[in-house]
Amino acid sequence: MGKPDTRRLDREIHKTNRKLEAVRNEEMWPLTGSERRAVLAALAGGSYRVARGKSTDRADRRLETVYQSVQTRLITELSALQGERQRIVSEAAKAKAAKKSSGWW
Repeated sequence: MGKPDTRRLDREIHKTNRKLEAVRNEEMWPLTGSERRAVLAALAGGSYRVARGKSTDRADRRLETVYQSVQTRLITELSALQGERQRIVSEAAKAKAAKKSSGWW
């Protein structure tokens, strides 16, 4: 019995890590549609307030909140993928140990 096949999960974990890093750099590509709308609404509100010569504190907080929620979502997704990978590896190890112990020698 060889190694467990975790290539698909490894690829998804790598992709999620890239998304998380992009969100930390405040890039837009990993966001969902509703998250993009929220970011654009906060940016539009902030730019309107700047044009009026007023404070952008509320828009800044909204942007920060959106990016924080996206990070939370991606971290949760990443931990779920890593947990699934660990489960597959553990099952393979358990099956290998059972196969070895059931042998005659």
